[in-house]
Formats: sequence, structure tokens, C-alpha cells
Amino acid sequence: MSTPQPGQTVKVHYTGILDDGTQFDSSAGREPLEFTLGEGQVIPGFEQALAEMEEGESRTVHIPPDQAYGEHQPELVQQVDRAQIPAEIELAVGVQLQAQGPEGQVFRLVVTELAESSVTLDGNHPLAGKALTFELELVEIAA
Repeated sequence: MSTPQPGQTVKVHYTGILDDGTQFDSSAGREPLEFTLGEGQVIPGFEQALAEMEEGESRTVHIPPDQAYGEHQPELVQQVDRAQIPAEIELAVGVQLQAQGPEGQVFRLVVTELAESSVTLDGNHPLAGKALTFELELVEIAA
């Protein structure tokens, strides 16, 4: 048996768990996740763990924030005037919005707080700043 190499496609079943025991994602009941190793399609710690596994192997790995979705960046949390948000958008805490940057890039923002005249938006990934534990099963390494 051998480990997968960059450029090879892998299929993996996974369950993602936060430090408090909350499950945030899983491939259970679905087809395994399929991606090409080394192309940055998944978080670095996930990819690194799989690169050390053999086909058919199962393993539990703990991934620190810097190898997952990064640290929470306070500068990505902004308070904006409610008037800047189109009136047809129904605002509530937890609502996800999309905004476009000056160079056309799309940002996902989450409403974290509502005040009478302002809205607090967070541009961090919801899992930023969190350590993640994954139960992994490397189902297949494609040629």
C-alpha cells in the first residue's frame, strides 16, 4: 500500500467535529468527498492528514485554526449603516449576505448584530479561529 501523491484524486469519508463536540459537517449517507490532492481544494490540515494515509485507512486528526480556516480576524467585522443595505433584503442575525469587492471578488458576510441604524457584518469564515477534529476514512486513491 502507498500514500496518495499530489495530483492524484482521492475519495474520503469524513466527519468534522468542534472542540465542544458539535458536529459541523459529515459525508455520512452521501458519496465520499472527491478531490485532487495538492490543488488546495480543502483546508491544509485535512489535505496533509490524507497525504499520510493509505487507502482503506481510518484516522482521527485534530487540526489547529492556522491549518484550517485561519484565526478570527477582527478587521473583517464591520458595522455599516442600515441604509447601505438594499431595503428588499430581510435582515436578521445569522443571515448571510454577499458583497462584491472593488476588483469583482465576492465576499460572504454574516449578520451578527442589528441595531436601529446599523448592522454588524462578519466576513470571517464561520469556522475561523476554531480547531477542528476530523474522523477520516481514505476510501480510494485513483490512479
